[in-house]
Parts: sequence; C-alpha cells; structure tokens
Amino acid sequence: MENGLIKNLYNLIKPKIMNEQSNWLAACRVEDAIENGGVCVKHGEDQIALFYFTRRNEWYATQNECPHKKQMALSRGMIGSSTDEPKVACPFHKKTFSLSTGECLSGDECAIKTYPVKVENGTVYIGTTPKS
Repeated sequence: MENGLIKNLYNLIKPKIMNEQSNWLAACRVEDAIENGGVCVKHGEDQIALFYFTRRNEWYATQNECPHKKQMALSRGMIGSSTDEPKVACPFHKKTFSLSTGECLSGDECAIKTYPVKVENGTVYIGTTPKS
C-alpha cells in the first residue's frame, strides 16, 4: 500500500519548469501537498524537500540531503518550531535545521540550502536558485 501511495503522490507532484526563462519550478498543486509534512521534488539531478507547515500556513523548501551522512531524507523528517523558528529534524540522525535559514540548530557547523517558495493560483513554485 505504501509503495502505491508514494507512486501516486509522485505522479501528482511531478515537477515541470514553467518556461525556459523562469527560475521557478512548478512543484505541485496546494491541495496535493502533505499537511504538516514534506515531499521530495526532483529537479534535474537535485532533490529538493518541500514542506507545507499548515499550522503556520507557511511553505519552505530545502535541499533533501542531510549533510551529516549524505542521505536523501530531510523531506521525510518531522517539522516543528523551536522558539518560533520553523525547523525540520532529520529522520535518521535527529539533527535539526532551520527551515528559514538552513542553519543547524543542533549546534553543528553544517547547514542546508534553502529555496524560496511562492504560491500562485493554487500552484506551489520553488525558486531554483537557493537562498542560502
């Protein structure tokens, strides 16, 4: 059942480039996003984790790779807040990262890339140039 759900979800959110001169990737429709969770969006060779933080009514995008062990896992991490800072915890190592800045909140020197996100006409777009 889980494999079928993942395949169906991937087909729903299979990304498309808006046009050749755009820096925005159409990732999914708002109604297809997972509430208070993340999904992985493939863009060429890159994997971007897209998070819909419904409790805050906010969207975030980061690299999907956890810098600790180089595993593509952040999209499966738990999201929450630490002193009003939105964060994601790697599901394997529990290291936490700011969804806003990419800073490691667990005290390590590593950080993750973050990407701009916008919603227009019911479609979620990810900026293909990292913010950090």
